[in-house]
Amino acid sequence: MTTGAPTPAYPVQQPRPRRSRLRTFLPLGFAAWLVLEIWLLTVVAGAAGGYAVFLLLVTGLVLGTVVIKRAGRRAFQNLNEAIQRGTAPSRGGGNGLMMLGGLLLMIPGLISDAVGLLLLLPPVQKSLSRYAERTVDRKLREAGSGVLGDAFQQAQQARIHRPDGKVVQGEVIRDENP
Repeated sequence: MTTGAPTPAYPVQQPRPRRSRLRTFLPLGFAAWLVLEIWLLTVVAGAAGGYAVFLLLVTGLVLGTVVIKRAGRRAFQNLNEAIQRGTAPSRGGGNGLMMLGGLLLMIPGLISDAVGLLLLLPPVQKSLSRYAERTVDRKLREAGSGVLGDAFQQAQQARIHRPDGKVVQGEVIRDENP
């Protein structure tokens, strides 16, 4: 079907949406991190020898594996205990941060190892989990009546509070005809 309008010789282009800062600078930051890791490994290899650097990398790999396994076992144990009690699992972010620290230990490099070791320290875990919780709470408040805010409010309304403090999920069904 034709409209009689002439076909343009070039396609009409829509203006491209502006890229976010994260999408712009994340690849640059990742490349800079890789270059810094390689440079630091060569500096340490020049000072201590290649064998010492190899031992550091293997030690980081083994330690990271042990940390991830331990954190995963602890998270699974917490989940099993919560299921047996009939309550929700605790919201501690320590297991996730421990897993992230173990993953950073497994990645070859000295900077990632240092950050991974920092994430294994309990004061750092507590401060990061508090920061993350405040950020999520702020984002939920900013969402207000948006999609996320509506879903959160509906989830809060669907809970029934018992006198002993336990929360039971469910809905009320009334039979109109006795």
